[in-house]
Parts: sequence; structure tokens; C-alpha cells
Amino acid sequence: MSSSEAVVDLAAIRANTAFLRAGTDAEVMAVVKADGYGHGLLPAASAALAGGASWLGVALLDEALALRTGGITAPTLAWLWAPGEAHQLRAAIEADVDVSVSSTWQLDAVRAVAAAVGRPARIHLKIDTGLARNGAWVDDWPVVVEAAAWAESTNDVTVIGIWSHFVYADEPAHSTVTAQIDAFGRALDVARSSGIVPQLRHLANSAATLTRPDAHFDLVRPGIAIYGLNPVPSVPAPALRPAMTLRTHAALVKNVGAGVGVSYGHQYVTSRPSTLALVPLGYADGVPRAATNVGPVFVDGRRAVVSGRVCMDQFVVDLGPSSGAAAAVPAGAEVILFGSGRHGEPTAQDWASATGTIYYEIVTRIGARVPRRYVDSDLDGDGDGDGAPT
Repeated sequence: MSSSEAVVDLAAIRANTAFLRAGTDAEVMAVVKADGYGHGLLPAASAALAGGASWLGVALLDEALALRTGGITAPTLAWLWAPGEAHQLRAAIEADVDVSVSSTWQLDAVRAVAAAVGRPARIHLKIDTGLARNGAWVDDWPVVVEAAAWAESTNDVTVIGIWSHFVYADEPAHSTVTAQIDAFGRALDVARSSGIVPQLRHLANSAATLTRPDAHFDLVRPGIAIYGLNPVPSVPAPALRPAMTLRTHAALVKNVGAGVGVSYGHQYVTSRPSTLALVPLGYADGVPRAATNVGPVFVDGRRAVVSGRVCMDQFVVDLGPSSGAAAAVPAGAEVILFGSGRHGEPTAQDWASATGTIYYEIVTRIGARVPRRYVDSDLDGDGDGDGAPT
């Protein structure tokens, strides 16, 4: 069994969801795509629902079907599908999964499935308000909504929602945020003129859920915030609790002299006699290769930095002089790559800053060969996260 693990605190996911739910009058769709941002699809979904989410959001049809196979029946939206997925589309519609529609060809595909299964398909029409990614472009929007209105009149579909996605909500005052809210309003007006008044209007991601109540409408779609990572660094959100801790144990500790090159290419050379610890995680496990010489770690209760190149399965940490406290670190000592930061360990944000990426990538890239272990730090139910009896 691997000595490495990603420990996921389900109480944190519940508490984060409850915090977000308390901050809005809208319903909450917890986004659990990409295996719950690396935290585990089914456990994350169950915890978010227990925390007050009433909807779940995923990218792929297969993700939505995995929720259903896992026994989760909550309303679920899947929004990213392509031609050639007719089998998955039918299975999703039969499983009461809502699907997003951004074009007339998608609407035709949904109508064909609805006719085959003998009941209306539940759809959410997506308008591109400026991201230029998924969603109907503004010039095509009237055609899409008119076609959807006709499909609804023939009982092929039920338009549950109209939605869009922000470009720059992590900077709440950015001009694009208000511009997109306005564009979304115009799109709703166009839909209304075609006779479509959806049950749900939704636009807000995690950042807008926290900072732009004017974008909440009927439903908000927090993703990264569910897992305790603040999407708006300029706006503190101390109530959010990071849910994942990535930890392992030193596989080997040894003393070397000064001038010793470490790992491939000798990108790191010891400047003095040093104690080196071998950490059994690498880029095959999701540790960024860009962490070479910069990735922060917490070894035996103190900070250190990746020393030399990150390899496929391992990396090395120079613990300091080969005498004193560093030399006393034994093989098997705990190594924490990131966690909540409450005990001095690095956070996912620390890793993102060190490697020039975003913490979304840090948590979602943790590979399948790193076991997930689920804990509940609030088993006592008092909400303080310590798991101790009151």
C-alpha cells in the first residue's frame, strides 16, 4: 500500500457549501466536475448536498452518469458534449440529467433522443456573453431560442434554465463582469420575446457567488470555493476551509557532502554537507515538474523546498546541514506538500504561486495512484472542525 495519500475532509466541503448557501437567496449548484476537483466525485457531491447544495454540476455526460450510478439523484446539469455522444446523451436523458444546449445541432440531437425515449428532455440554453468558449454567440442566440421554443411547444424539451459563464469574475470590479451581466439580461429578454421563461437563470461562479450578488439570479454555481480555496485572493474569505491535504513519508534520508549534484541534470547542488530526504511522489502523481527547486514542503514539522528536478515518481528535499535537527529526521518522517496551512504547512495557493499556475490545477492534477482517504473533522457536529466532543 502506498505511503502517500490525499486526505479529504468532508466536513470542510459541507461547511464551505453551507457558508456559500448562507450568503445568497439563490439555489446552489455545487460543481463536482473533474472528480470533484480531484477530491472524489461521489464523496464531494454527497458532502456538498449535505451542506445545502440542491443541484450538482459536471462538465461531461459520463460524470453525470457516474453520479447516478453512485446513487445520487439530485438535479444535475452536464454542459460539455460533442457529436458522436448519442449513446451517452440518451443514457443521461433517461437518467433525468439536464443537458446544456448551445446550438441548433445540439437541440436537434436532444429532440431525437427525447422522441426515442418518449418524454421531454430537460435542457439549459447557454448564451456566450463574452467568454467566446461554449454557448451560442449573440448573433445565433435568437435562432437557438426560437428553435427551443418550438421544441418546447411540441413537448420535446423543457427549458429548465438559461445560463452563461464569466470571463473575469476573480476581479469583481473588472469592466467585463458588469458587461456580461448586462449581456445576460439582454439574452433573457430575447428568450422572453420567443416565449421562453426559464425556471432558473444562472451566471455566478465561485468568485461571483462571493462578490457579486447582482449576478446571483436564481442559482449560483460555486466550484473551487466548495473545496475551500478562495477564488478572489484580493477579498479574504476566512470561512473557507481547504478540504485536501497531500501527504506522504520520506522514503530515504541520507547525509551527503558539499558540492553534490541532486536529481536529473544536477539542477541543484548542495552548498554544504547536507541531509537529503527522498519523497515518493512525482509528476506521475500530479506534482508539477515546474516545482523543481521552488516547490514548498513541510518535512517533520518544518518548511523546506524541493531540491533538484521533480521526477516521475519522486523528488528530493535538502533538509539542511548534516548535523543537528536535519540529521535527526528519520526515514518515514511525515512530508506534507499542501494542506489547510493551519499548522504551518504550505497551501495549494503556495504551490500555485511557486510554480506559476493556479490552485485549481494543483488539486485537480493529483493522480489516481494517490489514494484518497476521507475524514470528517466535525464528527461531533459542533461545527468547529476539531472532531472532539463538545
